Amino acid sequence: MKPPIYLFGPVQNLSADSFVHELLRSARRRTWLSALNNIAGRGFRTGLLLLAVAALNSFAMAQSMNPMNTNKTETATLGGGCFWCMEAVYERLPGVISVTSGFAGGRTPNPSYEQVCVGDTGHAEVTQIVFDPAKISYAKLLEVFWQAHDPTTLNRQGADEGTQYRSIILYHDEAQKLAGEKSKAEAQKDFKHPIVTEIVPYTQFYMADNHHQEYYDNNSTAFYCRVVIAPKLEKLEKKKVIQTVPQTGSK
Repeated sequence: MKPPIYLFGPVQNLSADSFVHELLRSARRRTWLSALNNIAGRGFRTGLLLLAVAALNSFAMAQSMNPMNTNKTETATLGGGCFWCMEAVYERLPGVISVTSGFAGGRTPNPSYEQVCVGDTGHAEVTQIVFDPAKISYAKLLEVFWQAHDPTTLNRQGADEGTQYRSIILYHDEAQKLAGEKSKAEAQKDFKHPIVTEIVPYTQFYMADNHHQEYYDNNSTAFYCRVVIAPKLEKLEKKKVIQTVPQTGSK
């Protein structure tokens, strides 16, 4: 049996640097009380030990007031037709940090926009959304997803036709899969025809060329933007689904 460790023992020659090292190491491991007792067993003056206890109590209080993972982000990958449209919608949601247009769900590695447009890469045009789950939930992103496109038309959105324009949810984990399936079932009541949205595991995302990023914001007077994207945004704005200006990067 090990001899008991007493809070105060004979003074030993342990340097101040060693004490600070032990103090910080134990604090980082959050085992400060047991570590302090171990340090005390080696011998410290009463005043220094009391100071250490006060410092560690302050540290523990600060940790409880500032929980970890306050900057945690999550990623969603969704496709609902032309990624110019979906990008413009999702960047107008508070809590969304960034929206990137690209391709996913297919076979061809590093496809070009032209290759995807041909329709034989297997990829869909998608948006990859980085969001703060403390400000907007994955379920909310899916709620907007059903309102931002028609999920009942197979491989087509309006005049955009082809497998690259299919409705698709690429889940990053089991929780997203279950959320997608639940959301899809709940959304069905809002549509006359069956929802044909694919729910498949995420494997790889390929970012589209730079001129496809923030396309609507940089080309709002272009014909496609005026005829297709602007009316969609206006409809969602009137329903208070999205904000009138991009929210990406907002804290």
